[in-house]
Amino acid sequence: MVTGLPRSTIYDRMSEGTFPKPVKIGPQAVGWLEDEIAAWVEAKISERDGAEAA
Repeated sequence: MVTGLPRSTIYDRMSEGTFPKPVKIGPQAVGWLEDEIAAWVEAKISERDGAEAA
């Protein structure tokens, strides 16, 4: 797991538009694009670093 977030939190954040949307990869399976998740993580790091600088 890359994010450390529980599944329910991921789906809550997707509903809020604050987490990348999944790609359907099977009848009951989804996945996420690695580059989109990496960009999301980088944005979180930037937010953290910006908050620390303030």
